[in-house]
Amino acid sequence: MDINYELYKVFYYVASTLSFSEASKYLFISQSAVSQSVKTLERKLDRKLFIRSTKRVQLTPEGEILLRHIEPAMNLIQRGENQLLDSASTGGQIRIGASDTICRYFLVPYLERFHKEFPNTHIKVINQTSIKCVELLESGQVDLVVVNYPNQYLSNVSAIRKIHSFKDVFIANPTFDSLNRKKLPSRQLSEQPILMLDRHSTTSEFLHRLFQQHQLDLVPEIELTSNDLLIDLARIGLGIAFIPDFCLTQHTHDLFIVETKEELPERELVIAYNEQLPLSPAAKEFLHYF
Repeated sequence: MDINYELYKVFYYVASTLSFSEASKYLFISQSAVSQSVKTLERKLDRKLFIRSTKRVQLTPEGEILLRHIEPAMNLIQRGENQLLDSASTGGQIRIGASDTICRYFLVPYLERFHKEFPNTHIKVINQTSIKCVELLESGQVDLVVVNYPNQYLSNVSAIRKIHSFKDVFIANPTFDSLNRKKLPSRQLSEQPILMLDRHSTTSEFLHRLFQQHQLDLVPEIELTSNDLLIDLARIGLGIAFIPDFCLTQHTHDLFIVETKEELPERELVIAYNEQLPLSPAAKEFLHYF
């Protein structure tokens, strides 16, 4: 089917913003031109892509299917353009996906070193959960991701390099001093108020799986999206926080580690990229650090 690329480009911006007026601003064309392009694409595909009303625009199921294919293609085109620009410049760009925890407690020294050695390179860091970072990598929105492993969402990623081993720990303040210097079995631990990351994280999946291995259902007291907040809430005695051990610093000296009877398995931090796509010179240099 011979359809002009510009029609798909217009569709992408309308679908991304769910607004004909916003799309016209991005594309520097009139709103009527945007509307006409969408109508032309719908006619060529013989499918209705948007539900239009006076208040808002929605994608139809057919429009959602098309967006799932168009979005990665648009990102790949943009990535190619950026790499061409990078190759002609002295600096270039590197786009890295990582959670805020991994950025703060692990990546910062590497980013600092890279910035000193390549001061003209633009570093873009996108903070998302390890699960969302893999989606960013697969859609071509980042060059590299640094994420927790095991991570079932990495099954389609071709290049994975293990760069750091760590263990998770339970931490608590003196309110729970009766648990200090004891080794708690999983069942007794499950009866405590557990503070942990929410379900949309590999850490949550990991901990729930551990308890399920002992035929226990874990019902957390509090679920958050930030390990720093978990530490803060553990500090004021709201519960026992489950965090990676690399988050322990001199600022957590007022908390103690709650020992477990069953040894917690190690996990890894990995750096992953798509071998099927060319890496920018900046990304290749960053990989040499690990």
